[in-house]
Amino acid sequence: MENATAQEPYLRTSVLVVGGSIVGLATAMFLAARGVPTIVIERHPSSSPHPRATGFYPRTLETFRTVGLDVSFPGAKTGDSPRRRRVESLTGTWFEEQNWTPKSESDTPKQKASDFSMYKGIGIAQDRLEPLLRQRASELGADVRMATTMLSFTQDETGVTAELRSPDGDLYQVRAQYLVAADGGDSQIREKLGIARTGVGHIRTVRSVLFTADLDEYLSSGANQFSIDQPDFNAFLSTYNDGRWILMFSDDEERDETQLLEMIHRAIGPRKVDVELVTTGRWKLGGLVAERFSDGRIFLAGDCAHALPPNRGGFGANTGIEDAHNLAWKLAAVLAGESAPELLETYDAERRPIAVLRHDQIFARDDINVSLGVSLPKVELFDDAAMELGQLYRSSAVLGAGPDLPPARMPDQWNGQPGTRAPHLWVEADGERTSTIDLLTHEWTVVASSAPWAAAAAGMEAETGISVTALLLGTDIVSPDGDDVAAAFGLAPGGAALIRPDGYIAWRSGPADDPRAALAHALAHVASAARAAQALQEGTTR
Repeated sequence: MENATAQEPYLRTSVLVVGGSIVGLATAMFLAARGVPTIVIERHPSSSPHPRATGFYPRTLETFRTVGLDVSFPGAKTGDSPRRRRVESLTGTWFEEQNWTPKSESDTPKQKASDFSMYKGIGIAQDRLEPLLRQRASELGADVRMATTMLSFTQDETGVTAELRSPDGDLYQVRAQYLVAADGGDSQIREKLGIARTGVGHIRTVRSVLFTADLDEYLSSGANQFSIDQPDFNAFLSTYNDGRWILMFSDDEERDETQLLEMIHRAIGPRKVDVELVTTGRWKLGGLVAERFSDGRIFLAGDCAHALPPNRGGFGANTGIEDAHNLAWKLAAVLAGESAPELLETYDAERRPIAVLRHDQIFARDDINVSLGVSLPKVELFDDAAMELGQLYRSSAVLGAGPDLPPARMPDQWNGQPGTRAPHLWVEADGERTSTIDLLTHEWTVVASSAPWAAAAAGMEAETGISVTALLLGTDIVSPDGDDVAAAFGLAPGGAALIRPDGYIAWRSGPADDPRAALAHALAHVASAARAAQALQEGTTR
């Protein structure tokens, strides 16, 4: 980053991220890991005292792994999807377990996302996770500025200029090539850009109270969320697995400390328990998705792009983190001159349909946070693992993802379909056991079943300006567990798959007469490789 001078009044950076909560920090972290000069600003001096999100996907943990962040530490509870019980109170009568994904009609146990990843999900409060993201982003080179407010912004054909106010009250300007708006559901940036939102809309506003109490004995059944069901009292009770609990009411009524304690004890039941109030919250429940995720050089991410209600699918923060992961490699490629700016158009094309799909899936399920009298057309329900690890991208950054394909499917049913996440398999590379995820989430990579593809990949940087790594099955990677890696990627003998830097499959081919030309042609399209595209137009690529 270049500091402002008398001759140059701006502080310059490649990307300015507005909003330093979980999605903004993730964006800065992913960008910094790719060497992109990034400033992230947050108007608050620290993380919110209200923990907010608590459940994070295996896929989220995979993206963290790509930048060397491990959040599996003591106090972070690992496991699959949270379980919820309807109860009179914790010490009263317990009723049925409430399922998020509808039960299977067969006796076959449902597959979980952790069946297709090296990770299980993790339960960690957002206010515990954000400092880890902040630290890692800073370690990687991001400039994180807390208690800093953006007062205004303008954009033109070459960048965005923002006026900021420092913690000391000083005013200064930042000039960035791109801006990422991660400033929440009430985003002022989105409002100024005039980007409308569609969806269920606002349903109701509710209150909550965060408190501490020794209630861990009630978690022994495996349930950690509870629907409180009493004749004149309905609420939602859950734990952050660190002694803190949240009680969410079904109304927007303001209660004093005495009333809050009374309601907490009603949810616990007739047992004397020491309770300490921590803070209260006020929540908007509803569903809204922005009509577009970009405007010129400005991109929307997280709640700014899609405000989704809290639910056991964890589609809010997790969806935003994947926004960040999707956008970061594309910005890095364009800023490095490897890809043309057209690549950035695929951000909206890929991420907005996922947000809409998850919006519709949330409101199609019988979940306490969305059983609010909303009536939507019937939609096909997808399993949790399909939604998380089996989503499909359709854009110009993918070749072969046609409109006939469903928007999601169980991961093991895709078999290397372009537009889907490359499958996780334990393999051996360079004599070490590792996951395919570790090998396929940093740069463009060809997974090949024959040597000519590896030779073709070696010449791609000179021809297209994009470096491509080749992994030859049986030589560079082998399966110590006997898994058929070629079948998992859907590779015919002599075929190859091209994997994007975010670990998604961009293109797949059978045997080719001229692998070099075929690979260069694919890169010209899916990577918006300017040099390759120009060569195609001039007819110099054989």
